[in-house]
Amino acid sequence: MNEYQQRLLERLLEVNQHLPVQLAQTWIELLWDDFETTYAKAGKDYKGKEMTAKIVEQWVENHGPKLHEFIAKNPKYKHLLKQNDNHLN
Repeated sequence: MNEYQQRLLERLLEVNQHLPVQLAQTWIELLWDDFETTYAKAGKDYKGKEMTAKIVEQWVENHGPKLHEFIAKNPKYKHLLKQNDNHLN
């Protein structure tokens, strides 16, 4: 986990006390990878970790407080979050 992701993890844990650390870390990694992958598929030039961190920070601020309520219906995420279902109650 890089320095940017560590700060994002700490922020997510601040805005959502329902998430255990391991699950919050998984969320940060998923959001980070999802943005970079989507950006690359769109044919955009890579703008660096700073830009990715800025976007993921916006997502954490907007959606972080409710991530513990997320129902993993999306097959892309379901298998990654399933192991932590007992923490989502």
